[in-house]
Amino acid sequence: MDKKTLYHIIEWAVALAACAFLGYKLVTFEDYPALWESLRGMAWQQYLALGLCVALMPVNMAIEAWRWMTLWNGDASLNGANGEVNELTDERLTFREAQRQVYYSKLAGLITPWRLGEYPARGVLMEVQRDQVPGTKDIMPRVLAMGAVGSATMTASIVIAGVVALAFSPAVMTQLGDSYLYALAAAVLALFIAFALAPTALKKYAEVNQQLLFRSLGQSLVRLLCWCVQLVLVLYALGAVTGDGLRVMGYGLPIYYLLVTVTPNVPIAEVGVRGAWAIVVFGSMNAAFAGVLLWVINTLLPCLGWFFFRKK
Repeated sequence: MDKKTLYHIIEWAVALAACAFLGYKLVTFEDYPALWESLRGMAWQQYLALGLCVALMPVNMAIEAWRWMTLWNGDASLNGANGEVNELTDERLTFREAQRQVYYSKLAGLITPWRLGEYPARGVLMEVQRDQVPGTKDIMPRVLAMGAVGSATMTASIVIAGVVALAFSPAVMTQLGDSYLYALAAAVLALFIAFALAPTALKKYAEVNQQLLFRSLGQSLVRLLCWCVQLVLVLYALGAVTGDGLRVMGYGLPIYYLLVTVTPNVPIAEVGVRGAWAIVVFGSMNAAFAGVLLWVINTLLPCLGWFFFRKK
């Protein structure tokens, strides 16, 4: 069995395992009656909001593809002395190819703890499509290095926005307690150290500089904004924000994503974690359904979308 055949087998094994997992989650979901009741009571304006949320899913994925393309093409080790692409290493990543990898990585992230499989899955697709040129170096170390940068900048953007929002929400801070705030402070410190050390620590595998880090951080904030708009739309569609929930919505959005991100979870429990934090922040049971529904839109639909993006 050659290397390319092995990567094809891995590619399809991940896809089939993820589809089986999604099927299991859909079959075992226990709150369908209450969810259908919420959907049935919606007015046309609420259905329109839900439709807009779904329409933003490919925008969300396009932003992630933009982030990944920027990280990969920003790696100076791809370029020769005159800035040309070295044919014996790797070609620059196109936006379409970046999208294909991002959609596929959703499948791998779904079946691995803490989504650790997302970036290796992108490397698998790179290996599948690469010409096996003699002298070509292994790209997986650089994939993992740039993936670490991408994960760190996305987490940093969520933490920055969430901490700023917490400053305007003393009630939520009191509810979280001192232990959670200490853990959050430790996470902020760890991210600061990671950003400071990244250029040196990853030098063996990739060219990372402060300019690339801040560019990726800015793109991550754009993606977070897309998530917040989607969450507003689905909360409105399900009538999940009323009273106090409506009052806290502005700063509650980044706080919600902060809590979901910092709380340890694995994909099999992620739906429950999102629903639980939605109730804490927005104060209604329908907010839990909104968290679940948004997970379906931004996770299940992209997983299915890969089958339309994959190359024959």
